[in-house]
Amino acid sequence: MAKPNVLIIGAGGVAQVTAHKAAQWNDELGDLHIASRTLSKAQAIIDSVHEKSAMKVPGRFEAHAVDAMDSAAVADLIRKTGAGIVINVGSAFVNMTVLQACLDTGAAYMDTAIHEDPEKICETPPWYGNYEWKRREAAQKAGVTAILGVGFDPGVVNAYARLAEDEFLDQIDSIDIVDINAGSHGRWFATNFDPEINFREFTGTVYSWQNGAWQSNRMFEVGRKFDLPVVGEQQAYLTGHDEVHSLSARYPFADVRFWMGFGDHYINVFTVLKNLGLLSEKPVKTAEGQEVVPLKLVKAVLPDPASLAPDYTGKTCIGDIVRGTRDGKPAEVLIYNVADHKDAFNEVGSQGISYTAGVPPVAAALLIARGDWDVKRMANVEELPPRPFLELLGQMGLPTRIRDENGDRPL
Repeated sequence: MAKPNVLIIGAGGVAQVTAHKAAQWNDELGDLHIASRTLSKAQAIIDSVHEKSAMKVPGRFEAHAVDAMDSAAVADLIRKTGAGIVINVGSAFVNMTVLQACLDTGAAYMDTAIHEDPEKICETPPWYGNYEWKRREAAQKAGVTAILGVGFDPGVVNAYARLAEDEFLDQIDSIDIVDINAGSHGRWFATNFDPEINFREFTGTVYSWQNGAWQSNRMFEVGRKFDLPVVGEQQAYLTGHDEVHSLSARYPFADVRFWMGFGDHYINVFTVLKNLGLLSEKPVKTAEGQEVVPLKLVKAVLPDPASLAPDYTGKTCIGDIVRGTRDGKPAEVLIYNVADHKDAFNEVGSQGISYTAGVPPVAAALLIARGDWDVKRMANVEELPPRPFLELLGQMGLPTRIRDENGDRPL
């Protein structure tokens, strides 16, 4: 079978994980390429791959400079590298231009988050319907496999919902996705991924799908405690998130909610920044007449998320609590993963949040290369067979566990 060759777009913490994992499986993926606006950042990731001797077999791994907002430039790079699969782990602002480049060249596409317009915050649901889903027909016509949101959340948690549907419940009444980071990075304040994307996610309306309709709340308005494996009892808050927008389409009669854990310190700092207007994406002028975007200034003074990795300790627990019925009786299943920050750093030089997001798209690339997920159309993860994906992730360092009335066990 011909190897597809892979082009990775992006050079942040998630891209580092994706690069290392692709290198570990390059015997199936073929030549590897990574592109960023800043060539030196892409090259630094390749250097880290070689420092860890991560390449499974000898092969090419080359760095390139590209403006991912320029669809034609991305298409030219796809042709130049001969990439059959593009893994977009760059900013969510570039999704549509990279997707278009794949439609124009025939390369398979995947990303790990919904597209965002830099000028808009928290658009009305369903978010996929505002951008990516508008290219469904084009993907089908071009015969291009485009897998949307194949990080961990969204991504793996979508597969967990589908696994519950396929193997554990006859009817699904609710899906509660819970994301807990019980780790510590030792900084006074930092975000685990791009601060600009992180804060934009939490400054707008919180949308959930309940009672067959979109419900809206304010951030930190609705909180609950969850008692989870390994990390124990944790406070989490109802949060708007990508996967709710696709899962609600597949499970319209179920309540679909996303909960994320936050400590009091994060909430206090976030609230002060927001109330001062420092999380605004709208430009302001200083007394000296300089124009600045407050959100970009905050991003500039906060630690680079990739820099947190060496000192990060503790674990994450992310999973789906799915309730419904089986054989006419109420039933519940928790499908989850626990990842360790220090283990992630030792393996690929990144913290656990980046690790959980960066491994799944490589698993998806392998499934495309093998044919299991090469569907020649646009798909969200819950539309695809979950077991091959989850079993492969187990081999790649993200094992799935199940907890129900029969106990707690591996997939």
